[in-house]
Amino acid sequence: MDSASAGPGNQLLHVDVHIDEVEPNRGILDLLKKLRPQWKLQDIQIKIFTEGLTNQLIGCYVGSLQEPGCVLVRLYGRMTELYVNRDREVEMFQLFHAHGCGPQIYCSFQNGICYEFVQGTVLDDKLLYQPSIYRLIAAEMGRIHSIQPKCGLPVEPLLWTKMSHFLTLVQNRVTSPADPAALQEVPSFGTLSAEMESLKRHLSQIDSPTVLCHNDLLTKNIIYNHQKGIVKFIDYEYADYNYQAFDIGNHFNEFAGVNDVNYSLYPSQELQRDWLTAYLESYKHSSGREVSVTEAEVSQLYVQVCKFSLASNFFWGLWAILQSRFSLIDFNFERYAVARLSYYFEKKEEYFGLTACWKQE
Repeated sequence: MDSASAGPGNQLLHVDVHIDEVEPNRGILDLLKKLRPQWKLQDIQIKIFTEGLTNQLIGCYVGSLQEPGCVLVRLYGRMTELYVNRDREVEMFQLFHAHGCGPQIYCSFQNGICYEFVQGTVLDDKLLYQPSIYRLIAAEMGRIHSIQPKCGLPVEPLLWTKMSHFLTLVQNRVTSPADPAALQEVPSFGTLSAEMESLKRHLSQIDSPTVLCHNDLLTKNIIYNHQKGIVKFIDYEYADYNYQAFDIGNHFNEFAGVNDVNYSLYPSQELQRDWLTAYLESYKHSSGREVSVTEAEVSQLYVQVCKFSLASNFFWGLWAILQSRFSLIDFNFERYAVARLSYYFEKKEEYFGLTACWKQE
């Protein structure tokens, strides 16, 4: 039986199908009977795009992937409902799409969602350093950050609520890790709890606006369309209203990579300032303000971003500890947690010490 669940402004189809993670084809074909009844069974092609860190993504199409109508099927990872609000994710999908910033969502099903294929390719890590590309990313983020909440009322940033939730789950779910050596390097719950309070005290004093954020802008969530010269952001599991500087600092942290985290790849001060200039031009333009950007504004945002990049490392460090308990995906989450938290501790004193009157050397 199918039903519709309410979203902001329009109903979303819900198909009562469960797709097996190991043998997904049968469930996918049941789903496509509802979504694409005109497709002939023998013509349907199925391609596994990725097995992400939390989800499986499968493309379904007739003819060519680049033709309109291709359906992406995303299967939620094991236990992810503990820390991802799936109703909110659907709302974010619809909000991004309504503003021309994201794909259309077609339906939900028991353990996932289906949505429109975004034309282009997943961004290559090396392209993050290319000015013509990173300025596109900065401008797209500026455009998204300018989207106002419908109600016009002030909104609370997601960060502290989500981080507290992660921390509670970490406290309640301590089990033996896959890698005992890594456990010795993961800070204790008491240390993590104290650090979160320290971060909150320091960052709450910083006047970073609350804006619509993606919150998880790693390269696999950026689609680059070479023909059109545009980028689009996908996957809204963590999208919500949050601190402007968090979204940017989080993206800068992703320059270090995922599989082998290497912070020597973190963007240079020069690249960051150029990125931030392109971002501010777009953010101001999209907000209907005077577009000129001063060095002082860039410096102020640079300092805020450095500080909030700490929160990003701490946030994903907690997330990785949780993943190490729940996920069946073949990835060393303990090592990833240690990498993110180690860099947090390494940079904390330096970044806490930065002030907005900082001048470029």
